[in-house]
Amino acid sequence: MLSFLGNLIWWLIGGVFMTIGWLFAGCLFAISIVGLPWARAAFVIAGFSLMPFGRTLVRRDVLTGQKDIGTSDWGTVGNIVWFVFAGWWLALGHILSALGCFITILGIPWGWQHLKLAAVTLAPIGLTVVTTEQAERLYGVRVDR
Repeated sequence: MLSFLGNLIWWLIGGVFMTIGWLFAGCLFAISIVGLPWARAAFVIAGFSLMPFGRTLVRRDVLTGQKDIGTSDWGTVGNIVWFVFAGWWLALGHILSALGCFITILGIPWGWQHLKLAAVTLAPIGLTVVTTEQAERLYGVRVDR
């Protein structure tokens, strides 16, 4: 119930706008076949950006126990390309949204969520979305909700 309430408030104070930004970035990358790996990452994070409370991001290789192209050295190269073309302006959007949330005391939890997403915008390739319970089982520690 708290996750639903947190997500509802999130939508009202900037979450929807940042999700649109992620979707826009994904669509730009999807225009070319070469950009499809970046588009996939953008669409995964867009879904997370729409409803971040109660879920978290983990590396796919930690979750599956296997490396794939997104979690290999090619994933690092992909994250560099991502940052140059889309990551910095999405990070800026999340930082500005966070500052807007921090203006009020009540908005601080949502501001922190924007800052977490700003960090994700720097290197989203190789990440996947799981529930916080799954992440806690995976890592064996409590995950920041």
